[in-house]
Amino acid sequence: MKRLLWVLAFFLTMLLAGNALTYLNFDPTYSFLRLKQAAIATGWYLPAYYAHVLVGGVILVAGLFQLHPKSNQKFKKTHRFLGYVYVMGILFFAAPGGLVMSLFIQRGPWVLTSFLLQASLWFAFTALALNRIRKKDIAGHRRWMIRSYALTFAAVTLRLYVLISSFHYSLNVPEAYATIAWLSWVPNLLIAELVIHQTIPASHRTHHPSHTHRTN
Repeated sequence: MKRLLWVLAFFLTMLLAGNALTYLNFDPTYSFLRLKQAAIATGWYLPAYYAHVLVGGVILVAGLFQLHPKSNQKFKKTHRFLGYVYVMGILFFAAPGGLVMSLFIQRGPWVLTSFLLQASLWFAFTALALNRIRKKDIAGHRRWMIRSYALTFAAVTLRLYVLISSFHYSLNVPEAYATIAWLSWVPNLLIAELVIHQTIPASHRTHHPSHTHRTN
């Protein structure tokens, strides 16, 4: 079952990451961007969009590899490199880009609040993961990385919910978007807490630096 879920997550992640590559033509009228011409005219939206979407595709893949149970055991150098890519990508590109993009949302206050809160927590959780590994707190680092990736994976779940809702003919997708915006990441965090509870020993969930551990 775990392997099946992992394969499914990998497939969905690669699908979305591949979709992000279609924006490498840097056409400001391509696809979704056609609807954002007023925001693009401000000069703020387009750089934020590319930082969020293109770097987001990279960190989706990098983060999934990081959370694989054997990545740090068998591929320590790769794990460390991809961890650096993941953390820096979120802190300097994807999360700030998401915050800027949120300011141009025109779907009502509930959607605005959802995406602003998500981007803020995304930045905070990732920064905490970095802080924990610098203090050689491996268990703490893993906890915050799981929470961080739960928010990263919201890019996948958001599109899944939008796709599912589009097949429900009696559902008004624009009106349902306020609910979808919250569903895309709040359940992810609840699942993350369940994963933490099941995979990290209770003695390590609140315990911090152990100098006998090596940084990953």
